[in-house]
Amino acid sequence: MLRTSLHLGITGILVAAFTGGATNSLSAQDDANPYDALVDVRAGEGIFERHCSRCHGMNATGGETGPDLTTGRFRHASTDAGLFSVITRGVPDTEMTAFRRARSDQDVWQLVAYLRSLSGGPRVEVPGDPAKGERLYRNKGGCTSCHMIDGAGGLSGPDLSTIGARRSPEDLLSDLVEPDERVMPRWWRMRVVHRDGTPVAGRRMNEGTYSVRILDEDNHLWSFQKRDLIESERIETSSMPSYTSELSDDELTDLVAYLYGLIRDEEG
Repeated sequence: MLRTSLHLGITGILVAAFTGGATNSLSAQDDANPYDALVDVRAGEGIFERHCSRCHGMNATGGETGPDLTTGRFRHASTDAGLFSVITRGVPDTEMTAFRRARSDQDVWQLVAYLRSLSGGPRVEVPGDPAKGERLYRNKGGCTSCHMIDGAGGLSGPDLSTIGARRSPEDLLSDLVEPDERVMPRWWRMRVVHRDGTPVAGRRMNEGTYSVRILDEDNHLWSFQKRDLIESERIETSSMPSYTSELSDDELTDLVAYLYGLIRDEEG
């Protein structure tokens, strides 16, 4: 069966030794990232959104001053240790300044883990027919109602314009058949009821101690003070259904082939 046989040998990112690292307690002299579990990736995403998104964009796909960080290729580093050094030291003569807001080296390593999670690893050959996969994406799969490609589509799911550069074929297959396996906090949902009786449900855009913002299915943005809510539920599972029973193995293969071909050629 496809779900157990599509194994293309991408089990992780190979990390080379790096010298001249930071001098903190968990320094970049360590070859591998000691904080690379899913909980660390999620923590790193929060750190990125607070401190890095202004330059690199909320989804790390590039901003006004910072490059796209989702391709897995970095101009000033090739290893986890190298990324650690760039983040903590900055890059001379550029707008990339040293990250001095971290409470500990753990914060930096978690940020590295998040950046690594955005790329799909080395490019590999995949089976399947991308043209058939595109037709499935636009028709039977119903993907355009939630996802956007090159500016066309919905906003309730991730932009897939360069998803092939960020996710391996195995990851893409897992996303399709086990969507709850890895749901990043920025895609969590909320259901609330205002004290005037108004119910609102949708994507959790931002949540703080005292307020929450929700994007509903009609792309209307709602802002609430939590003290004004009589009900509030945060949903950490995926809004995307599993395609295990919706698509055949061959159809899944074709859809993965199409999605994996969505990349950006220029280096970030």
